[in-house]
Amino acid sequence: MDLKLYLNLYALLQRDVSTKEQQRAFGLEHAVLKHKPIAQLAAWEKRYIDLLKRPLLSERVTSYLYIMTFLLGTLSFILGLFSGIALLSYNGHEPVNVVYFMAMVIFFPLFTMLLALFAMFKSRSNSNILMHLTPAYWMEKIAARFAHKEESFKKHFNMDPILAKWIVLRRAQCMALLFSVGLLLALLGTVVTRDLAFAWSTTLKITPDGFYAFLNMLAFPWREFIPSAIPSLELIEHSQYFRLGERLSNEMITHVEQLGEWWKFLAMATLFYALFLRTILYLIVTIGYKRALKKSIFSLEGTSLLLNNMNKPFITTGALEGEGVVFSVSKDVQMLRELESVYDFIQGWALSSSFLEVLNEVMKVKAQHQVVEVGGSNTLSQDSEIARKSFGKVLLYVKAWEPPTLDILDYIELLLEYAGRVVIYPVGTENEGYQAKEKYIQIWVDKISMIDTSKIWIKVP
Repeated sequence: MDLKLYLNLYALLQRDVSTKEQQRAFGLEHAVLKHKPIAQLAAWEKRYIDLLKRPLLSERVTSYLYIMTFLLGTLSFILGLFSGIALLSYNGHEPVNVVYFMAMVIFFPLFTMLLALFAMFKSRSNSNILMHLTPAYWMEKIAARFAHKEESFKKHFNMDPILAKWIVLRRAQCMALLFSVGLLLALLGTVVTRDLAFAWSTTLKITPDGFYAFLNMLAFPWREFIPSAIPSLELIEHSQYFRLGERLSNEMITHVEQLGEWWKFLAMATLFYALFLRTILYLIVTIGYKRALKKSIFSLEGTSLLLNNMNKPFITTGALEGEGVVFSVSKDVQMLRELESVYDFIQGWALSSSFLEVLNEVMKVKAQHQVVEVGGSNTLSQDSEIARKSFGKVLLYVKAWEPPTLDILDYIELLLEYAGRVVIYPVGTENEGYQAKEKYIQIWVDKISMIDTSKIWIKVP
């Protein structure tokens, strides 16, 4: 299940590409999917997708989303990379303040993830202000305006607003991940290529002991496995920086070799808070997106009716039993008021296989060997081959409202040479409950009486 299925179903349901009979026949053909509605809808979409005009709406929308995601993701990565380089800039006179980098890889990610969680819980609201706080939302709006894409799509398609919000949420997490990857690469690249001196400095009255306890709390996910990635109390004491006349304290200069050890803590903090937790949130958002997509598919106009037509047997409005109709039959044409449940062969003259499936379900009959269309687009040789392979009892559906032609009479005569018994069933339209009107049946009776009727029965109400 993906966004393409939702978009293709939207386009197909707008066009009404299949009839009720075809939908029911499709449901019978894919009966194993009856309790898997998404799989059933996907199979139906695959069957009729070629009827849509190219390029498909799904191709245009997903292409737009892919391009926007790629551009915004690339921009986020570049911003993260250069932000990291700026935060780690070191000119040899003033150390790099680790508090700035910690804010970017710990506190800012936690804050944005908290906003995302609130947005998820309020995702059913049409006026979710938290969605408008995500950079992804506004960056896409700006880019779409420049590309003149958003208004173009709105003219032809309005996406479910709940689904659209989940798409924004998912993309926001993707952008945040790439931003954090840029930060981590900036840290590792700077540590490898330069000799950095880290320090910590703040106006708040925080003692080295208090800061050490705070860092130990932040490092709880990895402190048992990588203890070297936690700054020692000694390192914290030696790296506390006080800005007095733009000069470093003599104690910091004495222990300058230790100041670079901060990078391990910063790297682990980036991996856990900015990458690992964000990845977990991305997976949670993806699950929410899948659920929203599923709900959006079922909420499409026409989806419920389509599934109902596929899975519910037709209820005919016409009477299937006799109602005392008297036909003025002048020849010995045998009448049949009730069908048997099983025939060796069931055939339909110029009736599609899907329509035959529906008729068989409505009439509660089945074929022991074959259900096949004859006449129509078939060639004479094809019909002859079908007739020669027929034997036993044959049920032949014909369109009651179309008068018998010489072609069908010739086929019936050929069929009589091989079949033991032929039941001709003139069927009416769906609105008539597939029961033919008396005047039409009389026409068929008159025509059938012109050939050998010893092995022919005609179904009447």
